[in-house]
Amino acid sequence: MKINRHPENPIVVPGKYDWRLATVFNPAVIKDGGKFYMIERTAGSLTPCKNFLGLLESEDGVHFTHVKEEPVVTPDMLGFPYGSVQDPRIVKIGDIFYMTFALRPCAMNYYPTGTGIPERSIPEYPDGWGEEEGHWLTRSILMSSRNLTDWEYVSTTTPLEINDRNNMLFPEKIGGKYALLRRPEEYIGEAYGTEQAAIWISYSDDLKSWEAPTLLAKAENGWENKKIGASTPPIRTEQGWLLLYHGVDSDTVYRLGAMLLDLENPSKVIARTKEFIMEPETYYEKFGYQIPNVIFPTGCVLDNGILHIYYGVTDTAIALATVPLSEMLEHLLGAAVL
Repeated sequence: MKINRHPENPIVVPGKYDWRLATVFNPAVIKDGGKFYMIERTAGSLTPCKNFLGLLESEDGVHFTHVKEEPVVTPDMLGFPYGSVQDPRIVKIGDIFYMTFALRPCAMNYYPTGTGIPERSIPEYPDGWGEEEGHWLTRSILMSSRNLTDWEYVSTTTPLEINDRNNMLFPEKIGGKYALLRRPEEYIGEAYGTEQAAIWISYSDDLKSWEAPTLLAKAENGWENKKIGASTPPIRTEQGWLLLYHGVDSDTVYRLGAMLLDLENPSKVIARTKEFIMEPETYYEKFGYQIPNVIFPTGCVLDNGILHIYYGVTDTAIALATVPLSEMLEHLLGAAVL
């Protein structure tokens, strides 16, 4: 199987508006009414690195233009004037769009090194912001919309006392319940059945109260020995739910894997690739403003049998790769670890 990078990569880059001058990355993408819609994660500065979510649209899934000149979601809207909203994922259930994203109450300062993880410091904020330990934890938020521009708060999907990100909904109810993938970073150790941050699953009747999560998948291979997390919302196929996930190794290199989950019981893994299916190769995937050697897909659209994988590169820009769904499933089942 060959995943094809688009020749115009990176397809979305920073600039144009003050809230996205420094960087854009890790987008949510959905196709609706014949158009592709992208919710980009942006930052106007790295000191502090306060993130916003902006909305773009495209006829072909490659060339995107902004729908609004302002972001559609900001941390200020949620009561966190010095916070950061990050890593959106989007699905549509019925006629309602649902977006999950990570929220950090206070944003850090980042100082790129060019060769590794950026150095960072804690800004001085007024009115007591940044003084509590919880101000630096990452919680996850669920919002809803009928038009992609006006968003309403639904719930905080994870406990406030832990770091819990990579939250994303399945695009339909399963067994009459909503299903949510998570990555609680403090759920490690013998009591949790995993030594690294892993992928968990929770269920809800109303999108507001969530059941205690159960462990879905943990790191098993060298390229994911630091942690794994769900990358793009699951896509229904005849063989099962296709889930793309990221693995991070001890050198903080981000790579991509895939697994199939049972359609009726998604806590059951049917198949999983042992080797990664994509890793940083090009210059724009290896070097950028922030963390080098990062490909981080957070959007995947199935269109005419082709998977369009949208991913952040080095926390700097957004790129696109494609592969036929049939080839992905053939590779996944042929190389699977059951």
